[in-house]
Amino acid sequence: MFTTLIVQPIFNLLVLIYALIPGHNFGISIIIFTIIIRLLLWPLVKKQLHQAKVMRQVQPQLKKIKADAKGDRQKESQMMMELYKEKGINPLGSIGILLVQLPIFLALYSGIRRIIDNPHQIITFAYAPLQHLPWMKQLAANIHLFDNTLFGIVDLSKSALGAGKGIYWPAMVIVLASAIVQYYQSKQLMPTDKNARKLRHILRDAGSGKTADTSEVNAAVGKSTRYLLPVMIFMFTVSVASALSLYWLTSGVVAFWQQSKILNQDEEEMEAIADKPLKTPKVIEGEVISTTKNTKTKAKKTKTSKTKKRRK
Repeated sequence: MFTTLIVQPIFNLLVLIYALIPGHNFGISIIIFTIIIRLLLWPLVKKQLHQAKVMRQVQPQLKKIKADAKGDRQKESQMMMELYKEKGINPLGSIGILLVQLPIFLALYSGIRRIIDNPHQIITFAYAPLQHLPWMKQLAANIHLFDNTLFGIVDLSKSALGAGKGIYWPAMVIVLASAIVQYYQSKQLMPTDKNARKLRHILRDAGSGKTADTSEVNAAVGKSTRYLLPVMIFMFTVSVASALSLYWLTSGVVAFWQQSKILNQDEEEMEAIADKPLKTPKVIEGEVISTTKNTKTKAKKTKTSKTKKRRK
């Protein structure tokens, strides 16, 4: 089911791009494919980034909650949940896009693996309508026409670090670039707190019997993740076909652009709201005079009625 419902459709989208673009370069096809996937994920990305933006904005409120709770963990958790509910924050909201991207990455890995093992799979694993495209017919007649490089420079079937083959530097550059982009992509979303302690300091204090604060631990873990994710990506992509590293690099660059665009839009909206003058209702002078007269008349009537009651 995974092959039929996920791997084959994604593979065929990549093959369709490859068959239609001028020059039929596999590396350019992967770049275009990645951009299309990221644009299709735009609504989910936008929602995730708004969550991240709000999380950054509520950091002062979380510190205030910590101070107000005075060490009462249950009270602190309850107040945090109320704040999240008020601001519409889902603490697990950022996982959504990762869950969507994971099957896409695995499907792309499976498809590229097929092409590397047997280039004829680009024909046989494609849907029937794609097999009748002009370029696909030429490939079927002569599979050596298949160009699996990026601009004729990087062999995308090779890994950056092969077993007993040393370092393939063109692929290694892509791997390093994808790790660096991931670092800045994560840094862009993380709340910045200069006074936040490092995770090792919190663990050291916890070992000596001091209780660790939940929000402080979460901030420290988030900061550590900024460095952990690039390392994990490097370790994984360094030993697989560089076509996957190219996908991850392109995805990271597009994601960084999307994040910058959405976060800047949020800041511009907030500034526009702050700069907008307060609307005060306009009152005509005649209305003020009539209102004053009415007030005086009412006051006289009240005074007269009170006098009559006293006489009675």
